[in-house]
Amino acid sequence: MLQRNPSGQTKQPIISVRGLTRVFGSGESASTAVNGIDLDIYTQEFLAVTGRSGSGKTTLLNLMAGLDRPTSGTVLIDGLDLATLPEADLVELRRRSIGFVFQSFGLMTLLSAQENVELPLHIGEVSWRERRRRALEALDLVGLAPRAQHRPYELSGGEQQRVAIARALVTNPDVVFADEPTGELDSATAISVTAILRDIAQHKRVTVVVATHDLTLARVSDRRVNMTDGVLTEDSAAAS
Repeated sequence: MLQRNPSGQTKQPIISVRGLTRVFGSGESASTAVNGIDLDIYTQEFLAVTGRSGSGKTTLLNLMAGLDRPTSGTVLIDGLDLATLPEADLVELRRRSIGFVFQSFGLMTLLSAQENVELPLHIGEVSWRERRRRALEALDLVGLAPRAQHRPYELSGGEQQRVAIARALVTNPDVVFADEPTGELDSATAISVTAILRDIAQHKRVTVVVATHDLTLARVSDRRVNMTDGVLTEDSAAAS
């Protein structure tokens, strides 16, 4: 599906989902978490996927990010069909083009903030000088450069989540997926993290896809889709 930007030109989606279905289990115990979803997401878009717990939004994110394989249907990222990629190519795509932010932060407790942010680059065999430069740049982007040498237990929950965002950005991904990124934060901190995610989409030309039940986060998104029992029930521009 093509979309027109304000100048009237058409653009291709960076993510295109067609007939996406994910069934867990089999027989009478089978449970359909995602049921025949069609969805297009565009470059630099900030998309919020909302829905109650168990609605399927996390499963949808995992499928679009290549962390899980669909039972049927397709996910295209920049024209690449994830279902046809060998596992090694899928891993490389995630390392190169996709960033992840999780509700539980997922930081290594014995590493400093800088070392946590450097980790994806270390795995990618980037030189230590370049790792350090890019990690400090990413931490500066989220306002944490002065805390670079602090370990997670020395940081607040909001600061830990900002480190996680910096880690997601350090590889210069095309897309960042965030699963309930404000779920463990107080209201004021959640607003701060929301503003960072919004700025990333607007100014870094990164597509941001967030699964959330946080209406504050959903309201500042460019577009909101709502899930109920594995089905998209709403697709609309977010309120300004």
